[in-house]
Amino acid sequence: MLITGLIVGLALVCLAGCATSALNLAPAHPDEPWVPATSVSGSAPAGYALPPAADLANVPPPVLVEGARVYSLSELIDIAESSNPLTRIAWNDARRIALGAGIVASAYLPQLSASAIGGYQASSGHDAAPGTPVLGNGSASGTVAAVSLQWLLFDFGERAAVVDMAKQASLISNIAFTAAHQQVIYAVSEAFYAQAAAQARVATAEQSFQDSQAIQTAAQARYQHGVGTVIEVDQARLGLAQAELARVQAAGAAQDAQLALLTAMGISPLTKIRIADVAGRQLPPSPPPPAQAVLMQALSRRPDVQSAFAAEQASLAHVRAARAEFMPKMFLAGNATYSSAGLDVTALPAVGQQGPTVNVSGSRFGGSIFAGFTVPIYDGGMRAAVLYQAKAEVDSAQAWSTRVKEDAVRQIVMADNALRTSLSAFHAAESLAEAAQTNFYAGLTAYCNGVGSVTDVTLAETQLLQARNASSDAYSGALAAAATLALASGALGTAPQ
Repeated sequence: MLITGLIVGLALVCLAGCATSALNLAPAHPDEPWVPATSVSGSAPAGYALPPAADLANVPPPVLVEGARVYSLSELIDIAESSNPLTRIAWNDARRIALGAGIVASAYLPQLSASAIGGYQASSGHDAAPGTPVLGNGSASGTVAAVSLQWLLFDFGERAAVVDMAKQASLISNIAFTAAHQQVIYAVSEAFYAQAAAQARVATAEQSFQDSQAIQTAAQARYQHGVGTVIEVDQARLGLAQAELARVQAAGAAQDAQLALLTAMGISPLTKIRIADVAGRQLPPSPPPPAQAVLMQALSRRPDVQSAFAAEQASLAHVRAARAEFMPKMFLAGNATYSSAGLDVTALPAVGQQGPTVNVSGSRFGGSIFAGFTVPIYDGGMRAAVLYQAKAEVDSAQAWSTRVKEDAVRQIVMADNALRTSLSAFHAAESLAEAAQTNFYAGLTAYCNGVGSVTDVTLAETQLLQARNASSDAYSGALAAAATLALASGALGTAPQ
């Protein structure tokens, strides 16, 4: 006994040592860098920078595009929908949940299982009668095969309610899949219009640079003819330097906008692609506010509204399933067996879905079939608590559906107001740009003819640049606002028109 205790104690100590030895996987000290076990001596970077992982030293390959082709917004959206990881994730989620609905529906079918075992039995014993000892030893071996059936016949609608819940979950995932595509379409559209605005700023910055060159040429000409001063030349040179800085900044912003567009598409940032220009599209005047019927139609096709309604229906099905738990269930069960040789067992053990099989002995066929029902009597209030939970879930789902509708109406109205404001701002910015251009050219002509000052011309040129940028920004902003309204109304199924 002492030796056995020592062995058990030694084993426990070894196990404890094995467990605590895992601390070697953690950093040794709180103020020293962690060095991965795969690091080669001298290859780990200094400080808290991780060494490069060879398996991760790659980036997604650029999307294959035609180098000479100019891609429109609809073509960019097509690339994004097939390449963006978000759409594939939403697709896989929808398929996974749909398979879950199929699994739940299989509860209507019977469960059949088969098993086979081989065994060996041995026994030895000593019996004694008065004056006559009896020794008994024996053994037997054999095999047993069994098939079992389990089938729930009637459950007062519990399975139907559970299947309904699973179908509503699948519907929600399908709506989420559609919403994911709408979000990708919107993100690409918004980035596309922002990139168009950035390219327009590059063009206006280039034109401003040329206008500043014209001002400097005029100032130098006036100075050479003795009309101007060296201060005017310096002011013109200052304006030219500012225009050059604005041109460089506009080019950098355009590159950032191009990268943002590739990011919205979900493709490699190393992709080189040419983007179509959207300038020149005629924008309509500000439309009137939408009618009540149009607003309600837009509300009814929003993904979040439909998803909230499906969640409400699923919660109602949960209540039906919880109520069915109070009702009896009818079932059918049976098994068939065949045993060979001399095994004598009273039951096969239940393994997995294989239920226990009873009365197996000798070399014979056997079988049984049972039909009956079960009635729940007392469970400590568990079913009642589940029912209360389901009812609370219904109340929350209905409240959430109402909240979603209110938020949706608010978003639609705000998006409509933003679109009408953007269109009005664009038309006002167009008029401002035309007036600023007329003012600048008139001031430059007058300055070249000896009238006015270089300060007035430089100020007019700055105002012209601001007016041009405001016009191009308002133009792209109106297009983006139209896409926002289409998304808010649930109508953004393709490239916005």
